[in-house]
Amino acid sequence: MTVVAPEKPVRRVGMISLGCPKNLVDAEIMLGQLQAESDVVLTNDLDDADVVIVNTCGFIDAAKQESIDTILEVAEKKGRGVERLIVTGCMVQKYRTDLQQSIPEIDAFVGLDHLEKITEAVTGVVDDAAPVKRKMSVRLYEDLPRVLTHGTAHAYLKVSEGCSNPCTFCAIPQMRGKFRSRSIESLVREAQQLQAAGVLELNLVAQDTTRYGEDLGHAHGLTQLVETLLRETDFRWIRFLYAYPGSLDWSLFELMAREPRFASYVDIPLQHVSANVLGRMRRPGSPSEYREMIARMRSLVPDLTIRTTFITGHPGETPKDFGELYDFVEWARFDNMGAFVYSAEDSTIAARMPDVPTRKTAERRRAKLMELQQQIALSRNEARVGQTYDALVTGVCEETEHLLEGRIIGQAPEIDGRLLINDGIDRLPKSLPAFARIEITDAHPYDLVGAVVA
Repeated sequence: MTVVAPEKPVRRVGMISLGCPKNLVDAEIMLGQLQAESDVVLTNDLDDADVVIVNTCGFIDAAKQESIDTILEVAEKKGRGVERLIVTGCMVQKYRTDLQQSIPEIDAFVGLDHLEKITEAVTGVVDDAAPVKRKMSVRLYEDLPRVLTHGTAHAYLKVSEGCSNPCTFCAIPQMRGKFRSRSIESLVREAQQLQAAGVLELNLVAQDTTRYGEDLGHAHGLTQLVETLLRETDFRWIRFLYAYPGSLDWSLFELMAREPRFASYVDIPLQHVSANVLGRMRRPGSPSEYREMIARMRSLVPDLTIRTTFITGHPGETPKDFGELYDFVEWARFDNMGAFVYSAEDSTIAARMPDVPTRKTAERRRAKLMELQQQIALSRNEARVGQTYDALVTGVCEETEHLLEGRIIGQAPEIDGRLLINDGIDRLPKSLPAFARIEITDAHPYDLVGAVVA
């Protein structure tokens, strides 16, 4: 008689990744590890998942609350389909003990230093949720596989980990450790793998991309990296996000001016311009220095798209400080801008500072700033009507199947507006994503409308 052992049930794993692109890369690494090491099926349908991973964000209060709400929503499904709940990401690094005590439905935690342990957490080898002794992450993940979760139109390449900037309002260094760069060789390998997978646009991300290579002894590290990627890959668009004004390298813009594949785009969160507030933030700059910087950028790259972000209501921000910020935005006429109300983060220097504007005041200032930016963005977009651009057409519009959507080079994925395509669709290749020539026919404050011309 032959005894046949029962088959081991295949686990169906779903993931919810919250927060920034850097966190998304971590999520894709964990999914790649799962796929390589275990007999699991990855699913986008959480109602069909036996195991759900929540990859949390801990940047500001709103992000932390979203993470907690998401964990609780999944916890309610325990025993009704979901067998295991795994929590990963930044909140694990800083609030692991609190989460363990307040949400006992969590089966296991995976910290930023232990992404490779995700398989053990999912399969149940690791059942305890004991707090880690070290809170700060120090690891770099240079050669682990990734599963792309957002298709092949674009992908993110994380060039470094951590941050050594002393911003008083930010807790990221406490969670992700000091700044440390990956090797150029590992980044080129990963970029080539992404290209082989069909990715069309490569976006370089980090807490501070402009500092890339500094710890490796490179004087112009990011420029050297981009030059190498341009030489060793065939991506149509390569862009970098998260520039820091104190470590800006002008050779980047010189390269941008002569290399059409290096996107004429800079994302540089200034956070404020008032010398008083910047001093409290422990960030470099002043209104005059930032005006000179913006002018020089546009002089070097005339078709440059500039994106930035600001914080309203930081401790010590006076009406005069906000007036300086408002006047600066009116002068700079940014293509894309975001504004956030200050959020006091645990164990940061700013959280102990006096003279904090009321929430109502901070929100009113933010609304006023965004109202101004909306007018500027509409004016800038209206100037594009009648112009023709290369565009990356990504697929069917989320809101209606009668439109396609995509982006021109001045629209970064997920954070900027979209290009909505309502005419000439028959000229596109059958398989998307793909590049096409688009004529802009209409403009909105954040989105553009266009027709395919080639």
